[in-house]
Amino acid sequence: MAPADRKERKSKPDLVTRDYTIHLSKMVHKTTFKKKAPRAIKEIKKFASKAMGTKDVRIDTKLNQHVWATGVRKTPTRVRVRLSRKRNEDEEADEKLYTLAQLVEVSTFKGLQTENVEAA
Repeated sequence: MAPADRKERKSKPDLVTRDYTIHLSKMVHKTTFKKKAPRAIKEIKKFASKAMGTKDVRIDTKLNQHVWATGVRKTPTRVRVRLSRKRNEDEEADEKLYTLAQLVEVSTFKGLQTENVEAA
């Protein structure tokens, strides 16, 4: 059906870092109180996996503490996240890349868009 040359995919750049705003309240809407914070963490992982194309997603401790700061019931409405695709140092790992999700502190979420971050 499809020509053979269409099967070639453009390879994504290996190491890339981007800042995203994740709207958590619509992801945990209609969730039981005691499952809101765990669900928010799962949704952040799901978002990072989809955005970066890796199955292995690691949450930074500061991001985890920020989500859990006001308890299991009251998660933040939005969170600004820096997603970094990095090489896996472990030789026995299934995937050669993983995604690290880190918290980016912002005063307001107004007018923020997805941004590429240059490695310093």
